[in-house]
Amino acid sequence: MRRAIFPGTFDPFTIGHDDIVKRALTFMDEVVIAIGINRNKCPLSSPETRAETIRSLYANEPRIRVEMFEELTTDFMKRIESRFIIRGIRSVKDFEYEESMADINKQLADVETIVLFCKPELANISSSLIRELKAYGKDVSRFLPTIENHKN
Repeated sequence: MRRAIFPGTFDPFTIGHDDIVKRALTFMDEVVIAIGINRNKCPLSSPETRAETIRSLYANEPRIRVEMFEELTTDFMKRIESRFIIRGIRSVKDFEYEESMADINKQLADVETIVLFCKPELANISSSLIRELKAYGKDVSRFLPTIENHKN
């Protein structure tokens, strides 16, 4: 079975994240959306709330699991028996960071990182930008996936 993880804090889970997950399902048997718990970040919502929100989006897709983890990504991957990491790239800056991470992960655990470039119309959407807009009281709903968009 080709099981990949898509790790991140997903605070919040955006339409860009959703697009990466849907595209990964075209070549993976299962995608585990892995919510990393980082005690150094100040999230808008708890990891449990984020997990439940994402689970509700994919309630009708049995090939998607949502899990939380607090260890190194490669240790989590060993635990769930995955060898593939899915990463979305929006810019050259993202690419340089992800390339470094992929090299380290390959050395640590012989895992493969699969990079998906985001669609141009989604390139400016980031969780941090959405958090900032929300902090100023702006409506961010157009940047977040809805359950209605997931019904087949």
